Amino acid sequence: MLVADRQRHEPASTSQSRPLSAAEHVRAWLFGPLSAIRFLTILPLAPRRPTRAHELGPAEACFPLAGLLVGSILLGADRLLTGVASGMVRDVVLVATAAAVTGALHLDGVVDTFDAVFAPGGPARRLDILHDPRAGSFGVVAVVLLLGLKLAALGSLPADLRGTALVLGPCFGRWAIVTVTFTFPYARPEGSGRAFKDAVRPIHVAVAGLIVGLAALLAAGWAGLALAALATVLALLVGRWCAGRLGGLTGDTYGASCELVEMTTWLILGLHLAGVQLASSWPGGMFG
Repeated sequence: MLVADRQRHEPASTSQSRPLSAAEHVRAWLFGPLSAIRFLTILPLAPRRPTRAHELGPAEACFPLAGLLVGSILLGADRLLTGVASGMVRDVVLVATAAAVTGALHLDGVVDTFDAVFAPGGPARRLDILHDPRAGSFGVVAVVLLLGLKLAALGSLPADLRGTALVLGPCFGRWAIVTVTFTFPYARPEGSGRAFKDAVRPIHVAVAGLIVGLAALLAAGWAGLALAALATVLALLVGRWCAGRLGGLTGDTYGASCELVEMTTWLILGLHLAGVQLASSWPGGMFG
């Protein structure tokens, strides 16, 4: 992750010097959605201020809400461009919008992660490469392929599932961050994602999972829940692979898992098997 990104998204303060009151805990949950938006996007919907340790867990619980916001922005842009721009131009604008709204934070994680996990040597050397802000050949190829697959997936989506995919993809991607953060050890004693790893608790995962489940159910019924389960499995597989190569995960691998799950969600909804739309029998849902 680039230095500027670390400074913008890293919690400014995680120290806790006194016991917290019930009101402070409630306030942390009430402002959880705004905190999640502040960490995962560049949107000026929440003031930039130092973050205390007890605020990080509720923010993580609301990461899928931040994903729903990103997806809603993509859906709005898609509706505005329909009939105005060609399909390919529209898809390029959507992919660019997704990168711009997040400050390309997760794409940077893809570059760094793939440079590191495919490097020769042991976990210690790979972590050194992961910390290097320069982009290597593996990272460049990975991000180009990722963006190309996103464009191909968007171009393959049936019209009645396009809105569902645009909203659920970013939501599932942010759910992937919560999943891998909770499940796998952190690879360094400190780093941009260390505070989030230390803060996440089962209750935060449960709340995030509830948000994802409700969004999936509203968007695509029981098939949406099945897709959410598949996204969870994919996130765990990505996390296990990266942890095996690096000895744990980092903020960069959190971002990479987000992008891979988001892209795969779009691919699955756009798949054709034997000439039949895989999701042709799915309900269009509230975003169809």
